[in-house]
Amino acid sequence: MCQPRACGGRRGQRREKGMVDLVDERVRDGVAQEAVQAVIAKLSSHFGNRLSVGQAVREQHANTITWLANEAPDAVVFVESTEEVQFIVRACAQHDVPVIAFGSGSSLEGQINAPRGGISIDLSRMNRVLSVHPEDLDCVVEPGVTRKQLNEHLRDAGLFFPIDPGADASLGGMASTRASGTNAVRYGTMKDNVIALTVVLANGEVITTSRRARKSAAGYDLTRLFVGAEGTLGIITNLTLKLSGLPEAVSAGVCAFPTIRDACDAVILTIQSGLPIARIELLDEVQVRACNAYSKLDLAEQPTLFVEFHGTEASVHEQAERFGEIAAEFGAGAFTWETRPEDRTRLWQARHDAYWACLPLKPGAKALATDVCVPLSRLADCVDETKRDIEEMGMIAPIVGHVGDGNFHTVTLVDMDDPHDVAKAKDFIGRMVKRALAMGGTATGEHGVGQGKRKYMEAEHGAATIDAMRAVKAALDPRNIMNPGKILP
Repeated sequence: MCQPRACGGRRGQRREKGMVDLVDERVRDGVAQEAVQAVIAKLSSHFGNRLSVGQAVREQHANTITWLANEAPDAVVFVESTEEVQFIVRACAQHDVPVIAFGSGSSLEGQINAPRGGISIDLSRMNRVLSVHPEDLDCVVEPGVTRKQLNEHLRDAGLFFPIDPGADASLGGMASTRASGTNAVRYGTMKDNVIALTVVLANGEVITTSRRARKSAAGYDLTRLFVGAEGTLGIITNLTLKLSGLPEAVSAGVCAFPTIRDACDAVILTIQSGLPIARIELLDEVQVRACNAYSKLDLAEQPTLFVEFHGTEASVHEQAERFGEIAAEFGAGAFTWETRPEDRTRLWQARHDAYWACLPLKPGAKALATDVCVPLSRLADCVDETKRDIEEMGMIAPIVGHVGDGNFHTVTLVDMDDPHDVAKAKDFIGRMVKRALAMGGTATGEHGVGQGKRKYMEAEHGAATIDAMRAVKAALDPRNIMNPGKILP
């Protein structure tokens, strides 16, 4: 952001209203290069070869797996401690240079892009599990620890961290985007499983948002303020997480349905019946066909549910039988059950690889992955109408979703060299979001806002709520250096 003298009195007036400044980018760019070079020089002398300005490294730290344009930072620094993050943030704050936190780069809405340049802080080397408290069912980790790394560490203790977004995402990134995934229907999302955070604020100060106690009525809930903030309010350098016990028995199953509405109606009745299902995932027939080819499965090419039950041997058997009765009411075919760990792993790995499985359906196309979430009672309506939209618009856009909590995704395949194809895809996504909002839902259940969903924020929340969010942003990051250009429209 520009200095106050460059913006004159207008900037001060915006501040009084608690609004984040919208500075003429030409003015900002005119002073930014000197500032950026000053910061890079300071950081280079401190970090040595852990700072990179190479183009390839910078582009790897911008948007790499989505359709959005790659907007690289000016430099990347690989940090190893909270104190090093502090050092960078203070240097950037002194010169109004943007700071973008980077975990594993798996975000899907442009959260790690650097539209105004700046410094990308790569947290992947902060990957230590600091402590595990089995008797309290919690642990303390650094933000670069990935979910698979944590679960491998916990295995001998009979514990696991249940949030599973598919990709082996970093836990700091998962908290920043309020991730969820396949287990959310039973275990909740990141907001339900983060107890406390250590955060470096925009002025370089370090705060801890809570203690390890499972509940507290002491003051504002700052933990959940930073969970889902996408690095726009501060940088997470430490997480205290809830853990769960490994279930005694696990059983996974697959069943196909005549129509996608039948599958959704079966999901709705399952959840409304109080059946404690651990995972329930929907794949439409297009996604099943893609998974068959990519993951070497032989499923019937019909709308299909992947389900999983956790518990004792007896409870898992009882839950599976009850689910079978519900599915049969909606015309489900024969069940295929897997109890051996290697068979279950193969099944769920195919589900996690759904994004990559879609790409061969339209060679050369980019995958525009997006999600919405609606109240469970409207799930069948929203998915069914979205499916009709895809067919009527003549697109290839497989549907897959964590439907137990009303959340589903489309992976729209787009020829980025064809303006008509791009325009049609954007129109489809806009219609999908508006449909979800009209049904009392949200523009994003778990991918986050980033750059891709900013334009829907006011329609979802209303102007007054957006102003309140801007006031929070202005209070914690008055110079707008923390991941600017994200979330707020």
